Amino acid sequence: MLNVILVPIYTGVMKPGSYGEVVVIFAYFAIFNVFLAYGMETAFFRFYKDTENRKRVVSTSLLSILGSTLLFMLIGFLFKSSLSDVLEISDEYIGYVFWILALDALVIIPFAWLRANERPMRYAIVKLINVVLNLGLNSFFLIFLPKIAATDSSGFLGSIYKPDFEISYILISNLVSSAVTLGLMLRVYLRRPYVFDMDIWKRMIKYAMPVMIAGIAFTVNEVLDKILLEKILPIEIASDEVGKYGACVKLAVFMTLFATAFRMGIEPFFFSHSDTKHPQKAYAQITNYFVVLGSIILLAVVVFSDLLKVLFVRDEAYWEAMPVVPLILLAAFFLGIYHNLSVWYKVTDRTKFGAYISMIGAVLTIIVNLIFIPHFGYMASAVATLLAYGTMMLLSFYFGQMYYPIPYNFRKIIFYLGISILFSILSFYIFDRNLFVGIPLLLLFLGLVYKLEFQNLKKLYLNR
Repeated sequence: MLNVILVPIYTGVMKPGSYGEVVVIFAYFAIFNVFLAYGMETAFFRFYKDTENRKRVVSTSLLSILGSTLLFMLIGFLFKSSLSDVLEISDEYIGYVFWILALDALVIIPFAWLRANERPMRYAIVKLINVVLNLGLNSFFLIFLPKIAATDSSGFLGSIYKPDFEISYILISNLVSSAVTLGLMLRVYLRRPYVFDMDIWKRMIKYAMPVMIAGIAFTVNEVLDKILLEKILPIEIASDEVGKYGACVKLAVFMTLFATAFRMGIEPFFFSHSDTKHPQKAYAQITNYFVVLGSIILLAVVVFSDLLKVLFVRDEAYWEAMPVVPLILLAAFFLGIYHNLSVWYKVTDRTKFGAYISMIGAVLTIIVNLIFIPHFGYMASAVATLLAYGTMMLLSFYFGQMYYPIPYNFRKIIFYLGISILFSILSFYIFDRNLFVGIPLLLLFLGLVYKLEFQNLKKLYLNR
């Protein structure tokens, strides 16, 4: 959600070209984050549940991430100039990038430990501190500091202001908030005896490697389109197009936020209930309700997209890319369904299927972008994302029913998904985002959900 909160600030003070540079840098953040985590978070959940000596799992995981992060920092700064050239990230930014990546990597296991021990309040507090600090620093550096410098250039704050320093200010804000977050989570590192269990580590790595490959492929689907747009489009328009596309796709954050929060809460449940009697029924019910809620979010965001763009993307120069919003929203929805369906290969230790499926999605992303970006620009990237996640969702369902059958209510899923997509197309593309059409369609859909689901929800609530 922080990404969408910051969009009005960034688009208010930066032109699409400059914001396009920020989008590309954060795309590389996402790619390197996967390498620095290398699947250890999911492996931690798996072995923390099943291993009698949980303390050894925790200490081995912490030492593994700490060692790999220090190695990354050493290699990064030794080859700083070469990496700057390869990634096309300016020398003045690359150091910030290394430090932010390292700090974020070091809190992966501490946050996983909080989730595994069902401490959502502390997890939420630390995350909110990170968000508030990041938002506050961005607001100060990009909005208030320039105004202070304009009225009192000789004062202390006026003297530290640098014009055309927006990208560095953004990275500094991220660096400080990441450092504070690590400081708040240090107790997980400090309050334990350290033992590195090589046997546990080897088994965790064996489990984690396919997860990492799947994560790399997933990240390719998420962010490679921005990098390819930057590299394939003519240099005189590339950054502008990336900036417009990067700003408008942020409106899909409402779906992403819902899917991510749902996944983070439900993933430990999947593992903890995998040994209960007939867990498949619970898994199916969870996915059914995810589709119902996701369908409502999809249609609501599409209907009110014109209001949201004014609220979050302030500069009209960015609005040219608004036609990608429904496609990216639906892609994010498909991805959320995929994560729910992926329970089958996680609880059966067939994580290699996650890697295979994600790699197929990544290949589709690369091929569609390479072929169609020169002709259709960022619309090709949006279609590629939708195609990749849709394919991954269908493949996960197919193989899941083969190896770990779950009794999904397929007719209900198709019904809600189909009606939501149909109404979204009518509202956005056919009636050109007319609220007098969109709002009745949304109310009609909500009425259908209420009529069909009220009794089920009532039973669920009363049986808690």
